[in-house]
Amino acid sequence: MKTSNLGRSFIKNFEALRLKAYKDPVGIWTIGWGHTKGVKEGDEISLETAEIFFTQDLQPVEGVLNAELPLLLQTEYDALCSFTFNIGIKAFRKSTLFKHVYSGDALAAAKEFLRWNKARDKKGELIVLPGLTRRRKAESELYLGGIY
Repeated sequence: MKTSNLGRSFIKNFEALRLKAYKDPVGIWTIGWGHTKGVKEGDEISLETAEIFFTQDLQPVEGVLNAELPLLLQTEYDALCSFTFNIGIKAFRKSTLFKHVYSGDALAAAKEFLRWNKARDKKGELIVLPGLTRRRKAESELYLGGIY
C-alpha cells in the first residue's frame, strides 16, 4: 500500500498553510492545508490541528487510489493524490482522467490534468484560476515521472 510522502509536500506547496479561516477563490471557507469540512468564519486552529486535518482529509484519497489503482508508479500516485485531494473523490472517479489512468494511457491522462484549471465563481460560471493552472501543470509533469 502506497502513501504519499512526496505528494504530501507537493499538496502543501499548493494549498499553503493558513491557521485562520479564509475564503478560497470561489468563496468556500477553508483552513489549514485546504481543509473545508465544517469551517466557518472566525475559526482558528493550531499547526498540530492543521496536520491532523490534513492527514484525515488525505486518508480517503489514498485509500481510493490504493484500492482502485494499485499498480500506479509512485510519481503517478503522488500526482493523483494532489489532484484528487483538490477536486474530491467523487469528481475524480467520474473524470476522463480516471478513465485514462485506469486504461493505462499515461499520455492521455497527463493531458487531462490540464483541463481541470477552472472553478465556479459565485454566479456559477467557470473561471480559469492561475493557481490551478500552475498546479495542474505540475501534477501532469509529476504524473509523467518528473520530479517537482
